[in-house]
Amino acid sequence: MAIKVYGTTQRPDTRECLAQFEEKNIPVEFMDIEKLENLKAFLRIRDREPIYDEVKANGGVGIPLLEIDGSYTFDF
Repeated sequence: MAIKVYGTTQRPDTRECLAQFEEKNIPVEFMDIEKLENLKAFLRIRDREPIYDEVKANGGVGIPLLEIDGSYTFDF
C-alpha cells in the first residue's frame, strides 16, 4: 500500500498526520506543497477530484490530503 501525504509542515494538522504515521511505523511519501512540483501535483488533484467540491465551496485549502493507492481522503 502506497501512501502519499500532501501538505505543509507549516500547518499543525499536517504535522499531526505525519506524526501519527511515524508513531505507527507506517511509511508515507510526504509531498510538501511548499515545493513547486508538489504544489502543481496537489493543485491538479484539487482541481479535478470531487472530494474537493465542498472544501472549495467553503473557501478551504483541504490539507493534509492522503492519497492511498489512487484514492483520496482527508481522514488520517
